Amino acid sequence: MVKILSGIPLAQQMKKDLQLKVQSLKKQKVTPTLATVIVGPDAASLTYAKNEQRQARALGINYQVHSLPKTTSQLSVVNLLEHLNNAAPIDAILLQLPLPQHLQLRPIIAAIDTCKDVDGLTNENVGRLWNGAQGNFPATARAVIALLKYYHIKVASKHIVILSRSEIVGKPLAAMLLKQNATVTIAHSHTRNLAALTQRADILIVAIGQAQFITDEYLSPQTIVVDVGTNLDSTGKLVGDVDFQRAQNQVSMLTPVPGGIGPVTVACLLEQVIKIAQKRVQINDR
Repeated sequence: MVKILSGIPLAQQMKKDLQLKVQSLKKQKVTPTLATVIVGPDAASLTYAKNEQRQARALGINYQVHSLPKTTSQLSVVNLLEHLNNAAPIDAILLQLPLPQHLQLRPIIAAIDTCKDVDGLTNENVGRLWNGAQGNFPATARAVIALLKYYHIKVASKHIVILSRSEIVGKPLAAMLLKQNATVTIAHSHTRNLAALTQRADILIVAIGQAQFITDEYLSPQTIVVDVGTNLDSTGKLVGDVDFQRAQNQVSMLTPVPGGIGPVTVACLLEQVIKIAQKRVQINDR
């Protein structure tokens, strides 16, 4: 029988610890503050931001949303980021991806202060991740690692297939897993014989943004499946990249959507905001 890997108990455990850390910071007259920048907001991005804001405020974290029209120019986005860089009360900046097609991603990311880059997108934080140094790293990738650890799933020597080559899931997750001695294969839209590859995985991590794409034909009984996808189906229901109903009879362990990686990702994001705020206190105390 399949074991369901819920992220809710881990997220709740993390939030209890984070609440204590926020209380400690506030005694030092510091309120952790996160500024989220959304360009061309759609229903999904606004829903994510609203959920993050609700959970941040429950912990005592100040959460700002800066929403820009879809037609906003490159210069306007950069100017906003530079303003947030220089705003002393703001500890962390989160740039909501993807951006509208007319905007160039890398120059915009480069405008974010590396120290405030909460999701680890800048070149410096990416380099720190691959070099094994300390830095700010993507919350979703960290959430996957945290959930595997919570359920005592060892990754060393395991063959892990990641269906994603994105900057916030696939690539950083590969670096983190390699550091733990996993054997990692990254697959994507140009990968041939995908089903034959995924069937051989000990752990399959899916983040392709296609609702219920992974069905039982891609799976095998020994596989542990981590579904990072968040999509709306034709009825408006939130579903993952994995067809949960078909997969649960075919694999050994499976994360649900919702209630799997999502809650842990938010907790990891807010954890990083608090860590950055703690560094601000340390700098001010010098």
